[in-house]
Amino acid sequence: MNLVVLCTVPDEDSAQSIAHALVAEGLAACVNVLPRLTSVYRWEGEVTSGEELLLIIKTRQERYAALEARIKELHPYTVPEIIALPIQHGSKDYLDWLIQSTQ
Repeated sequence: MNLVVLCTVPDEDSAQSIAHALVAEGLAACVNVLPRLTSVYRWEGEVTSGEELLLIIKTRQERYAALEARIKELHPYTVPEIIALPIQHGSKDYLDWLIQSTQ
């Protein structure tokens, strides 16, 4: 099964560092970096908000555990957002490339 993994980061340096490491290490086929979103969340009993970037990571189920562990190593947050969603359908050519890129 192929996955899309969502992960927010606080800044461009974190985004680029994590994205490049995941692709270079074969944990992700591709990482899109979406700039400037506002997150509203509860942390330590307080509702807060802040600007973040969103990583959209494409990978395979078999690589997920290693990908999650690597994100946790590189991420500056104590509890980073790491959410995996299954890819139900997609272009066969793209999904074949995804599999080849994460072998």
